[in-house]
Amino acid sequence: MQSLALTVQESLKRDPHAGDLYIFRGRRGDLVKILWHDGLGMSLYAKRLATLFRMTLPP
Repeated sequence: MQSLALTVQESLKRDPHAGDLYIFRGRRGDLVKILWHDGLGMSLYAKRLATLFRMTLPP
C-alpha cells in the first residue's frame, strides 16, 4: 500500500491523502487495486478479474 501511495506522490504529483480514488491495474491485467484515503486512514481494495473481463492496454 505504501508503494502505491508513493507512486501517486511521485508519478502523478498528487496527494494520496486528499480523498481521491486511485485505480491501478496489475501487470497481467487480471487484478485491480483501488487506493483511497477516507479521512481516517488509507484503504486498499483489490479485486481479481475473471479472464473474460481482463483489462488490456491499447497498443
